[in-house]
Amino acid sequence: MKYPKLIIDLAKIQENAALLNKLCRENGIEPVGVTKVTCGDPEVARAFIAGGIEMLGESRVENARRLREAGINAPMLLLRLPMASQVEDVVKYFQVSLNSELATIEALNRAAANQSTIHKIILMVDLGDLREGIWPDQLETTVKAIAGLEHIQLLGLGTNLTCYGGVIPTQQNLGQLLSLNERAQAVYGRPLPVISGGNSSSLPLLLAGKLPPVTQLRLGESIVLGRETVARAPVPGAHLDCFQLQAEVIELREKPSVPIGEIGQDAFGGTPEFVNKGIHKRAIVALGRQDVAIDSLEAPDGIEIIGASSDHLLLDVTNYASTLAVGDILTFSPGYGALLAAMTSQFVHKEYRH
Repeated sequence: MKYPKLIIDLAKIQENAALLNKLCRENGIEPVGVTKVTCGDPEVARAFIAGGIEMLGESRVENARRLREAGINAPMLLLRLPMASQVEDVVKYFQVSLNSELATIEALNRAAANQSTIHKIILMVDLGDLREGIWPDQLETTVKAIAGLEHIQLLGLGTNLTCYGGVIPTQQNLGQLLSLNERAQAVYGRPLPVISGGNSSSLPLLLAGKLPPVTQLRLGESIVLGRETVARAPVPGAHLDCFQLQAEVIELREKPSVPIGEIGQDAFGGTPEFVNKGIHKRAIVALGRQDVAIDSLEAPDGIEIIGASSDHLLLDVTNYASTLAVGDILTFSPGYGALLAAMTSQFVHKEYRH
């Protein structure tokens, strides 16, 4: 066996996808299955599709190329704003992209003309989270310019919430998105059927029956980890253990809880602080910051994560109920950041379970 290892339960991912797909479609919403946290993993994408997801969401051309080369033919939405240097590949691999910059949209128009196709876009509006998006007072001018592009089709408006500024979706800000879409439609002169109302953070409103009538949600964490992203509360009926991260114990000793000597900076330029808990039983596992974001990693019951360097994860195992020895394997639950890092790391082996 090879460690560290990420166990990927495809059956549970498929069941989560089916659960969210059903919830959305019963409410007139198209769910976009976001696979970016898995770096466009084809096996995960197939589980999404088997669960009923029809469109995939990705943030990088490289991930989209990986999916296409693996035979995944589902339509794809580019979630990160396109780079002007990649417009040819964006048109090649993505049917739809999120956009806010008119210069980039014009470049996409030229790329689509070169490929004799129509590229579809969703115009992003900033409703306060302060990531991507035009300001509402720029709407009419921007839509009018888009309407003159022969190889671009505007599908509607979208917004991003919680990802950067932590702004929570509400009936008010999503209601504003609906009103803006009506204004855009009047300028565009054609129906704009897509109102892309955010990500998994919009699920609490949906579950409470209070979500304004958006027509699309971009869902990633709710499928792969079974949680909404406002309070990280479980989605009712969803699996929370689709991914498990395993690492091997490489040292087990009793050591002081405070280093001995003058304290300077650690390997990452920070100055660590320690609480003196006396002598404790400490384990090191072969997993580090090069592999995982430790602040979103949940240790087994009775174990406390006390720190990490590039290649070592330090654990206080004093209160761990089971017997532990060098060579034993410990299983951790990754949060979103830990999962993203583990999927990205070439040093974390992936094991798929069906």
